[in-house]
Amino acid sequence: MTRRGVRIANCSGFFGDRLSAAREMVEGGEIDVLTGDWLAELTMLILHKQRARNAELGYASTFLLQMEQVLAACKERGVKVVTNAGGLNPAGCAEKVRDIAAKLGVDVKVAHVEGDDLLPRVDGLRPQLAHLDTGAPLTGEPLTANAYLGGWGIAAALEAGADVVVCPRVTDAALVVGPAAWWHGWALDDWDRLAGAVVAGHVIECGTQATGGNYTWFHEIPDPTKPLGFPLAVVEADGSSTITKHEGTGGVVNVGTVTAQLLYEIGGEAYANPDVITHFGSIQLTQAGPDHVRISGVQGSPAPTTTKVCLNLEGGHRNRMSFVLTGLHQAEKAAWVEAALFARLGGKERFDEVDVRFVPAPSDARTQEESSGRLHVTVKSRDERLVGRNFSSACIELALANYPGFFATGAPGEAQSYGVYWPALVDADEVDERVVLWDGTRIEVARPPRETVESARLRQAEVPSVAPRGPVVGEPLGAHFAARSGDKGGNANVGIWARDDAGYAWLHAHLTAERVQTLLPEAAALEVRRTELPNIHALNFVIVGLLGEGVASSTAFDAQAKGLGEYLLSRVWR
Repeated sequence: MTRRGVRIANCSGFFGDRLSAAREMVEGGEIDVLTGDWLAELTMLILHKQRARNAELGYASTFLLQMEQVLAACKERGVKVVTNAGGLNPAGCAEKVRDIAAKLGVDVKVAHVEGDDLLPRVDGLRPQLAHLDTGAPLTGEPLTANAYLGGWGIAAALEAGADVVVCPRVTDAALVVGPAAWWHGWALDDWDRLAGAVVAGHVIECGTQATGGNYTWFHEIPDPTKPLGFPLAVVEADGSSTITKHEGTGGVVNVGTVTAQLLYEIGGEAYANPDVITHFGSIQLTQAGPDHVRISGVQGSPAPTTTKVCLNLEGGHRNRMSFVLTGLHQAEKAAWVEAALFARLGGKERFDEVDVRFVPAPSDARTQEESSGRLHVTVKSRDERLVGRNFSSACIELALANYPGFFATGAPGEAQSYGVYWPALVDADEVDERVVLWDGTRIEVARPPRETVESARLRQAEVPSVAPRGPVVGEPLGAHFAARSGDKGGNANVGIWARDDAGYAWLHAHLTAERVQTLLPEAAALEVRRTELPNIHALNFVIVGLLGEGVASSTAFDAQAKGLGEYLLSRVWR
């Protein structure tokens, strides 16, 4: 007998998300599993710094605050909790949950997953740890090295009777794949079902981004003053799912909001997870009712033979000062202060990296602020003293000795340390995933088979044979399309989509990788990769190297590429 769909809710999209979300999801309606995502590449570096100060830390503390609010209710209602808040210390986080349960007088079984931490084995793995984008060999000493685990450890913990499963660096989608596989009793090679769960997990992993957050067509939200409700996915036995939210909560769930999240931080059409390769070109979306979007038709291929690893290295120290350039002759003023500053500092060559960005403003604008350009100067060095007060004080010492109208946007400050993100791949057999139960029992997690399959199995959607409809010359792309963007390590992705076949036909014919390079000057000298997704009327572009060595070290104006999609939509078609 087929079991009903499992209702998997999200209550966190990042470390710092709305604390009340767990209570809202548990008390707001029926759910079977409460999940939350706390980890990003940058978060792993933050947790490392936390653990360096106190060896008992290294996990997302806000998760524990949420457990104090809802653990008793979850136990009473039979709601399982699955989280990646364990970060670099899942065992420590699991123990803290047990402490909370004891304080509340609640009998819960807490398990944790481990096996992602490859740091002790880095030296032996170095031949495999070439940079995923550049191919450069790993020569530095990583601070963290964590493989992305999948959902089967979570499924094993739930099968063993766990009420709470605390995970380390699992993929965001694994938080849904694991519970769905456990609930429905899927096999390791149920590729299409697993792929469907990956898609559902990808949609709800960033919380309210699936219900109208960061959404181009935000005017579709019925009441934007109402806090957006967090999403939940009802995953069926065949891997199809319905994305929805609790009745009466804010926001909206429609094909557009789901499409937006599908395009968030992806690469090519084949989306690799440790459990399965999911083919985004096979996804079909249907508006199944108000605030209900059905996802179906998803196809999967066997799990990849390699596993992605997130490494963080110490990058050094950096500092930044911004000079305000008001009124006339902004370029000349910028040139003078730049030359004077680095003459005072002994030359740019003393620094490991110097980034100078002149942002002009119209000198005859309506107000003084609108008439004021900016000169942003960022310096990096292994030598903290060089880029600390030595740099920022030198900037301020020019205040009475440089361009007219001189002032800066901040006071002199110390340097800040930064990290370098290093993505790599290792053979999947190098990762030994384990579940540790509440009584200390350890369960080895089974690995999915990784045979090859024929690529012809994928049903490729065709470009619609309709008359294209899109911007005319002089019209911005945003008059017709929507977009969503984000960071992929040192790369950025921007997905752009249309409402219908005619709009997609225009995108397919006109918005090439070369045109994106023309429309976005920041991408002109970079590699741009285009992926076509006709089923959801979308194109996805990956801009390689736009964010340098990752979010933690990026000097880009938009360091996580969150506004890149809206920037693309503002470009006028020529």
